Amino acid sequence: MAARSIRTCFNFFFSVAFLTFLAPSLRAAETDLRDKAINMAFAEAKSEDSLEAQESKERSAQEYRQKLDAVITEKKEDEFSHEVDSYIRYLPGRTLNAQPGKISVIDSAFEYSYTFKAFGQLPVEISLQSGYAGIEEKDVRVSLPANLTNVGLGIETTLPFFKFDKTYFRMSLNPSFHSQNWEARSSAFRMPVHSFVIYQPDEKWTFIAGVAVYPDYDSPVLPIIGFIYKPNDKWTFNLIPERPTISYAVNEHLTIFAEGSISCDEYEVTKDGRKGVILTYNENYAGGGIKYSFNKYLNASISTGAVFNHYLRYEDSLGKIDIKNGQYCEFRVEARL
Repeated sequence: MAARSIRTCFNFFFSVAFLTFLAPSLRAAETDLRDKAINMAFAEAKSEDSLEAQESKERSAQEYRQKLDAVITEKKEDEFSHEVDSYIRYLPGRTLNAQPGKISVIDSAFEYSYTFKAFGQLPVEISLQSGYAGIEEKDVRVSLPANLTNVGLGIETTLPFFKFDKTYFRMSLNPSFHSQNWEARSSAFRMPVHSFVIYQPDEKWTFIAGVAVYPDYDSPVLPIIGFIYKPNDKWTFNLIPERPTISYAVNEHLTIFAEGSISCDEYEVTKDGRKGVILTYNENYAGGGIKYSFNKYLNASISTGAVFNHYLRYEDSLGKIDIKNGQYCEFRVEARL
């Protein structure tokens, strides 16, 4: 570029010196040639500036998407990723409030997710999910299923939110079956939809706000609101649904955390020979534990704490099975492949 500019300048001044000795009739051609050279130089400079600005904008957008993905979903920055999240939670037997009986629950879940960029730019996550809750009861007067199961598919994507700076829109569809004994009856099919806006003013703060829509559920619309605050490499305040946590990294392998959750699901089960009866299962828990990262691909955690507001309720019944407050113990494994 520099050599070409020097040659252009040399030719320009040589032409001016030469044309000075020509007849006055050629001065018009001199003026025209000079104007064209100047206009061409300005056009070339403007094109280079525009190209540089476009490249800078693309680099900025790419870096922002990586930061957003790392903060929100805690995925690695590879273009493609496979993740597995699985846990088993045990709730020891507890007696019931205002009625005889005792209930214990073994709850487990498994999720596999695959993330890629459609058309080279649009981030898409596809996941397969399953859950199982084994119910063991003794002397309970109300008929209960031996287990509650769910299986489903998740599709999630993130888009720029119009032209708002540092703001994105995320939507997920979760078609699933909630029943017992892994039954997949059409009447047990549900299509929850989560949609919310993500605003990340800087690397420390992330805010989200939106709604979760549950068609055919007792509570069809619920708010989604929360934030993530990461003041440094040690502390992370991840206070968003559905598993808010506060964690402190002791070192690169060991992390201490506090956690909580509000869980309410509806299942279609068989009660006293009648099919299609809706059973609500609700549990809230709060506790803490430790997580150990073996490497960047695998980590495991164990936690314990209190379970409260724990109940089962049939939609067609006046009462509910209210379980007394108790404890839980959970073991979780997360892998990135």
